[in-house]
Amino acid sequence: MRWLALEAFDPAPVAVALTTGPDHRVAYTNLAFRTHVGDPPLGEPLADAFSRSARRDYGGLFDHVLATGEPVSIVEAPVRTASSADPDRFLSVSLSRFAHGPPGVLVIAVDVTEQVAAARRADRATKEQERIRRRFESLVWLSAQIVWAADPSGRLTESSEGWERATGQSCAESRGDGWSDVLHPDDRDAALRSWREACGRARPWHYTYRVRGVDGGYRHYDVHAAPVFEGDVVVEWVGTCTDVEEEWQERQRRELLDRAAAAAGEQTGLDGMFGALADVLVPALADGCGVHLLPDLVDRPPGAPIVARRIATASRGGVRRQPPTGEERFSPDSGFARAIKGRRPLRRTFPPGRPPEDLLPRTTSAWLTQAQATSVVLLPVVVDGTVAAAVTAARRGDRAPLGPADIALMKQVFTHTHDALSSAVQYHRTQQLALALQHSLLADPPVLADLDIAARYVASPAAAGVGGDWYDSFVLPDGATVLAIGDVVGHDLAAAVEMSRLRNMLRVLTADRLTPPSEILRRLNIAMETVDPEATATCVLSRVEEPEPGRWRFTYAVAGHPPPLLIVPGGGRFLDDVADPLLGSPLNQPYHSATEPLPPGSTLLLYTDGLVERPGEDLDASLDRLRRHASALAPRPLEDFCDALLDAMPSTGTDDIALIALRVRP
Repeated sequence: MRWLALEAFDPAPVAVALTTGPDHRVAYTNLAFRTHVGDPPLGEPLADAFSRSARRDYGGLFDHVLATGEPVSIVEAPVRTASSADPDRFLSVSLSRFAHGPPGVLVIAVDVTEQVAAARRADRATKEQERIRRRFESLVWLSAQIVWAADPSGRLTESSEGWERATGQSCAESRGDGWSDVLHPDDRDAALRSWREACGRARPWHYTYRVRGVDGGYRHYDVHAAPVFEGDVVVEWVGTCTDVEEEWQERQRRELLDRAAAAAGEQTGLDGMFGALADVLVPALADGCGVHLLPDLVDRPPGAPIVARRIATASRGGVRRQPPTGEERFSPDSGFARAIKGRRPLRRTFPPGRPPEDLLPRTTSAWLTQAQATSVVLLPVVVDGTVAAAVTAARRGDRAPLGPADIALMKQVFTHTHDALSSAVQYHRTQQLALALQHSLLADPPVLADLDIAARYVASPAAAGVGGDWYDSFVLPDGATVLAIGDVVGHDLAAAVEMSRLRNMLRVLTADRLTPPSEILRRLNIAMETVDPEATATCVLSRVEEPEPGRWRFTYAVAGHPPPLLIVPGGGRFLDDVADPLLGSPLNQPYHSATEPLPPGSTLLLYTDGLVERPGEDLDASLDRLRRHASALAPRPLEDFCDALLDAMPSTGTDDIALIALRVRP
């Protein structure tokens, strides 16, 4: 019956066993015991049922309980099978004397294997965290230039000697937020705000700011900080500061050169390119910058002044900018002239607002005074072996004066963009030469007693600055006044040269034989086959004469050119009775003339296609616009009429415009 009582423990979730006699033979085991501890045969002594270590560790306890009746408890007892050296399970065991039959020991055991494993994992994690922390701190102290610690709220508690050596600020002075006192004023607020946000989130912090050194200058430092946890609570912060000035300078140099190349690549004109580069230098290197374009010093007559044309300026936010354009003259003995001839950069430092005299352009010196600048660099920019421009860069306020490293970087900017500058300089020189040629050929109209004549020429800003558009007016030996306008195909120096040749041939042919304009254009077309067979041009050639007092007439021929516009008090109309092929046509055919009376007060307008043609617009619509504007403006004086007409007509900026107007006085 007693065994039946023990069998009541069979479904119990705890392990139960009974041993009897001095050999502690196994008399009973329930299912949980057999599952978690082992399944020894009934009747087998304890010494044979379990491992030697179990007999050694627990055999005496069984003897003691059987002999004395005192219960024994064992916490986290490892259990090993006879064939294993490692514990399979961990049990909390209770041994008590069983007296309901033959004397024995009742064993009740609870499996605590999972609890023991979890506790040991937590212990290992704690030890691993401590080991990593010790390793981190060792590495930090070995490798970092400056090490510091802060309390959980982020207030500095200690700093290494490296901080005081770098900044002159003692550990006591740096505590709390005192360390921020040596940060650059522009970086201080942002750095404190970022640091407090990191502390609030308990996240690692990485930041770069400028720190004032013992010499008063600023250097860039990389800062890393990490929170130290105990459990889920931040107990302190550990951080490092590393001087990265050289790396920062190199990174800035690469970024600056990349920006300069991109800015120069987006421009074609010299003014725009130097303006873009000035915007790159400010504020990265300077608080203000100006660029003066220089003439070719090689061809300058001895003793002649140097004329510098300011083409670009830039300034930092909050600083008044110099006027972007202007012209200044320098004597050949001035400091500016000597600096340009020497082709070497000059650097000057001075008290705030007191720049050196005779070295800089007058407007630049005035700007330096007004801006309270403290240093300036004058850099000659050499392009294709010629000093093309002079760049002045200045700093003010609490920025360190421009130094040799800044000058070297400025030179790299212009060296890095030399190819783009070379193309722009060549473009500019071609433009200036062509414009000079064009204006030398576009002579002022003659002053007459009964006729007013006015002319205008507008070069295209989008092309090479000059093309083949031209006008002409002169008086023939028979008293007739010639009006001519034309357009040689092209927008470059070659077109201007061809225009000059065509204009001169037309003058000679017109003055040589006093024949109708159509005959002169025919002869010019034949001459072009010999002089320049590849050239093509359009032209309107006309004679304005007074066959009887007070009666004026207009005789004209049109070779592929837009028709003349005649404006009378009642309105305006185009004179399109004749239209012949353009000049340069291989066809040897006659040209035709037409004659139109010019009433008193009438206005006659000859123009090139740049005044009317618009991409995607029908030419008739463009011509009608011109007619309406010209008719409305005709009451104005002739000079005002020409200016107002140019303002009223929309321009694409892609073509030159030439016009010449004649008015018969009332």
